[in-house]
Amino acid sequence: MARKFGKKKAVIVDLLSYNIGLAGLSGIGKTTLIKNVCETLVGDEGYLMLDIGKESGHDCIDGIVSETIEDWDKLDKVLDDIIENRTTDYKDLKVVVFDTLDELFVLGEEETIKVWNRRNSDKQTESINGVAGGFGRGLDSCINMVLKRIWTLKEVGISFIIILHTKVKDIEDPVTGQVYQVITSSMSQKYFNAIKTKLDILGVAYIDRDIITEKLGRKDIKDKEVTRKIVSSETRKIAFRSDNYNLDSKCRFPDIIPEINFDTNQFISAITNAIKTEQAKSGKTFEQIKAEQEKEELEKLKKIAEIEQTKKDIKKLESIISKITDFIKENKSDINLIKPIVSMTKELGYENPTKISNIKDAEKIVELIS
Repeated sequence: MARKFGKKKAVIVDLLSYNIGLAGLSGIGKTTLIKNVCETLVGDEGYLMLDIGKESGHDCIDGIVSETIEDWDKLDKVLDDIIENRTTDYKDLKVVVFDTLDELFVLGEEETIKVWNRRNSDKQTESINGVAGGFGRGLDSCINMVLKRIWTLKEVGISFIIILHTKVKDIEDPVTGQVYQVITSSMSQKYFNAIKTKLDILGVAYIDRDIITEKLGRKDIKDKEVTRKIVSSETRKIAFRSDNYNLDSKCRFPDIIPEINFDTNQFISAITNAIKTEQAKSGKTFEQIKAEQEKEELEKLKKIAEIEQTKKDIKKLESIISKITDFIKENKSDINLIKPIVSMTKELGYENPTKISNIKDAEKIVELIS
């Protein structure tokens, strides 16, 4: 008897199907690089970058496909429209970029506080730490809301990329007690850890500097040569793995190149080659797996389209029925206006207008109203 659960999985070969993050210092070029990556892989119609909160960095980048997100209501409006019209208006959309995750959590905190205050008028708070009685529960509520909102995209076959800022942080080793420095996210560590565990790839952008000692040609009062440290050269780089753990990067692919120059093509190649190396273990060619997965993706989109159309039909039917019932309420004293509606409803086989289950039937009755 065939088992019901458990099957071998194939490595997904589409780079943009993975949850990707890029962290780095402000101004290092994260947004431009991700824009170029998306345009190279899927073109203008295949991506959308969300300029969240107070970032406003997209105004400086020519040609970027962007939408400004000032608050949580705007975020809901944009993502709901994408989800509701996934296979029509957004049929070519492959990935949504959240720029930045730092600002997304700022909006998330504001919305979490707002929701809490609306539901708990006797326990109002202005701080996330005051939500749900404190002790970190407010942060947990915010995390759940942000992740749930992002994952609504995954449910309709759209992936996400996140961009976030970094800072240098002192970390104490739990075993030795020694303190070392690491380049990590500048946001709350709890927020960062919550999203990092969900990422397949997190690259950390940093500046690799060569520092040399320069003699100044004079001596101090102790007759020692006066010197100074200067930067002789610097290069922007992205790390996917850090052997000495001083970069808070991550990659689920064991064979990814640890470090690249800050370059669009190198970014794409590093991830693509890591995917191909892992996929090669299957015994099938890359092209075979790609064809199989593209076919599966088309089938998935067909099902999404059916669900999408059903929801639209239900929404349309509810709107028509509402129009009919409103007309009846407004004209209940005029039997000459109401009688044709009642007769037509029964003739179509319904007890009353609220029981109508077919759009065409509902539209026939609306014609009487018109």
